[in-house]
Amino acid sequence: MFKFLPLLWANLKRRKLRLVFTLASIVVAFLMFGLLEAMRYAFGMGVDLAGVDRLMLQNKVSIIQPLPASYGNRIRGLKGVKRVSNASWFGGTYQSERNQIVLIPVEGEQYLQMYPEMTMPEEQKRAWLANRTGALVGKALMQQHGWQVGQTVPIRSTFWRKADGGEVWDLHIDGVYDLAKGGDTRGMIMHYEYFNEPRMQGQKDLVGWYILQVDDAQASPQIARQIDAMFANSSAETRTSTEKAMMQQWANQVGNIGAILIAVATAVFFTMLLVTANTMAQSVRERTNELAVLKTLGFGGGQVMTLVLMEAVFITVLGGAIGLLLALMFAKGAGPALENFLPLFRVPTSSIAFAVVLMVSLGVLAGALPATQALRLKIVEALRKS
Repeated sequence: MFKFLPLLWANLKRRKLRLVFTLASIVVAFLMFGLLEAMRYAFGMGVDLAGVDRLMLQNKVSIIQPLPASYGNRIRGLKGVKRVSNASWFGGTYQSERNQIVLIPVEGEQYLQMYPEMTMPEEQKRAWLANRTGALVGKALMQQHGWQVGQTVPIRSTFWRKADGGEVWDLHIDGVYDLAKGGDTRGMIMHYEYFNEPRMQGQKDLVGWYILQVDDAQASPQIARQIDAMFANSSAETRTSTEKAMMQQWANQVGNIGAILIAVATAVFFTMLLVTANTMAQSVRERTNELAVLKTLGFGGGQVMTLVLMEAVFITVLGGAIGLLLALMFAKGAGPALENFLPLFRVPTSSIAFAVVLMVSLGVLAGALPATQALRLKIVEALRKS
């Protein structure tokens, strides 16, 4: 195969301008594919990491509507519910409004037991559980601000107020967590009790949502219906679903990334396929006599057909590799600028592998018709026309 590469490249170069435009269309197609895959991965990162045995319970009206903290004890009494922790959105900033902090007040011990993928030294975990004002900070967030374990940081809330009018909670950094399965570590957690006690009346004893761990993941739909029925017709009705479904819902608030990706990629790749197929068809027509000579010299129809297919695959893989490389470089370079909005903006390995399959497949499709024409080429007719 490789011995024919000089011949393939020579054939492609005979119309340099056409080669440039064809390569450009392929490069753009795979550049867009890579960037869209990076966006899809960034928006859907939490969905893939969601636990199969965890449920999320929120206000039926909206996730921004709170729930009473008293719901927790009632949920714990249900058969099949293993653990329960509440969680709330703090809406934190550090030093300035530009430094947004994803800070979640939780019920500490229950929360850590439900999320074993959060890894940290055991002594740091014990220190946090024993410290009412403590916080666990994600590895990436620690690096971003240059914080150290043992440091106290003031975090201002943009939503909640203390009874004395204050907006700042001073948090002592007791530990640094990482995620064993990978994911965003640009967040921090604090104790719900410390968050709740100083809040003004009207805000106290409210939580954002509940996280439940069940004994049997197969029983999740039944438990979810039972919980929602328990709080039906109350002042704060609930909607319970799997953690994965809830995370997908949050991701879809910015649009169905999967549907957008498919629509855009389909249009781009279809255009690229037409351009490449047209290039190959013109190339075969221009070389009709040369292909006839190859057959005269002993090349079989199958060999000539393979050469044409190799040419189509070669140009598609070349352009696709350039486009994908540009996407990887852009994702890496743009990562720091986008880290506050898309902390995991990168092209996943699975998408790279899929792109390679696409390159070969589209190359074969683009060269299929011209290759078939080369296979059926009659030597006498081709030489007569030349």
